Parts: sequence; C-alpha cells; structure tokens
Amino acid sequence: MTIVKSGLIQASIAADTGESCQVNKDKTVEKHLAFIEQAGNQGVQILCLQELFNGPYFCPSKDPKWFDIAESIPDGPTTRLVQEYAQKFQMAIVSPIFEKDPSGEYFNTAAVIDADGSFLGKYRKLHIPKAKGHQHNFEYYYFKPGDLGFPVFKTAYATIGVYICFDRHFPEGARMLGLNGAQIVYIPSATWVSKSQYIWNVEQPALAVANAYFVGTINRVGMEGPWNLGRFYGSSYFVDPHGKIFAQACEDKDELLVADLDLDQVEEAREAWQWYDERRPELYAGLSAG
Repeated sequence: MTIVKSGLIQASIAADTGESCQVNKDKTVEKHLAFIEQAGNQGVQILCLQELFNGPYFCPSKDPKWFDIAESIPDGPTTRLVQEYAQKFQMAIVSPIFEKDPSGEYFNTAAVIDADGSFLGKYRKLHIPKAKGHQHNFEYYYFKPGDLGFPVFKTAYATIGVYICFDRHFPEGARMLGLNGAQIVYIPSATWVSKSQYIWNVEQPALAVANAYFVGTINRVGMEGPWNLGRFYGSSYFVDPHGKIFAQACEDKDELLVADLDLDQVEEAREAWQWYDERRPELYAGLSAG
C-alpha cells in the first residue's frame, strides 16, 4: 500500500474588495498561511490551494486594478513564500495565482512546488470562459488561454497534474493528464451556486473513473462583493480512481480537508478497466477538427 496524505484548502475572502490589491493579497495570503501551517502539522504531503488563492475571484467585473495583483512565477513574492513553507514542512504545494509573464501577458496559473521547496513548473489554465452562458464572467479580459499544454509533475510523493476550474468541462485534457502519467489531478476552482452545483459531484468523479486517477477538487466558500453574483458553495472533495467521493468538505465554512490516497488503487483501476490499453486513437482524429 502506497499512501499519500493530501490536503485541500477552501476559504472565503479575507479582505474587502474595495481595499487595494496589496491589502487583499497580504490579508488573503496571511489567512492561507495558517491553513498551510495546519496542513504541515498534520503531516500533509501534497497540498492544493484554491483558484487564484491570494485574492478575491475578481472576474465578474472588468476592472483594470486587479492586474496589480498579478505576479511573476516563480520569482514573485507569493511563490517564493510558498516555497519556504513547502521546504519547512517537506510538503509539495500547488499554488494557483494570477501570473504576469515577462512578455507582458497574463495567465490563470498554478505553480507546483516540490517538498524540498524547489519549483517544478507551472500549469496555465487552457480553457477561458467567454460564452453567452458566462455573461458575468470576464476571465477573457484578464487571462490569455494557457500555452503550456498538459504537463505533469513528479513530486517527492506522487506524479500529479493540474486542471483549473472551467477546464474540468473538457474531458480531452483530463485524458491527456492521465496519458502523461498523472496519479492525482488537482482541480482548483471558483464556482458559485447555479447550474454548476448540480454537476459538481457528477462531472469530476466521471473524470476520475474515466482516467483511473485520484482527483482533488476545491471550491471557494461564501459571498464576494461587490459582485454578489452567488454563493461559492465549497464542497471540496477527493474522489478515487473508481469514481467514489471518499472525503468532502462542507458548503459554508473555511476548511482544510485531509485524506489518505492509496496510489496502488490507480494501477488496480487501470488493470481492471483497461481504459488506456483499449484506446483507439486512430479513430479520434475528429476531436482535433475545428
């Protein structure tokens, strides 16, 4: 049995969004550091933070001030601080923040830090919502679609992948993460009460079972003003390679969710179902058609 202790942090905002970006960032990071300490003291080996963890989910508005919250990766202050805590607790950490690339482009990105504090790489959110059904979501105003593909990261404890929020609606990328060797896929999100709440407990277990890996998925909690478009409903959870949710957080409070993941289940599921061996990629060319 190969057990990895993993943690997910779901949290409400820590500052009034009318305050400056720096105040929002400072207060939110401080709030999360307490949870990171808690995770480290509980022996968590891989920890994932929520989407854009070091500030509010500002995408319901087109406000240029939020570009000030963006940082470079890995040499920005938030990533460097997370590296210090990763090394302190020998804990790999997935740290999603608003990234400003040296080119001047901006991305919704997760930095992946190993247990020794080293920077393993980053994943940039690939699918940016801009359809009519997302009329209150202006992610396309802030973020370019990711350009790094579907990397996986060999941490000290497991090989992991990252998919971010809206990405989870696209099973093609979830399959790519499995083909690239992910044993655990983390999906940090920010989604409020609406039609998405129904599929929250359906869609991601389907990704886990179809690809025979663990999924750890996070959602924020509470209301975020001044937008107040709906309540972030938490309910972060872990699902195993057979599609069973085996640990889940509450809907309405800040929480560190910790669970033991038996990585042997990944190979057991793949041997039982043969999803990868029986693929017919020669038939799937239509998936890449425009």
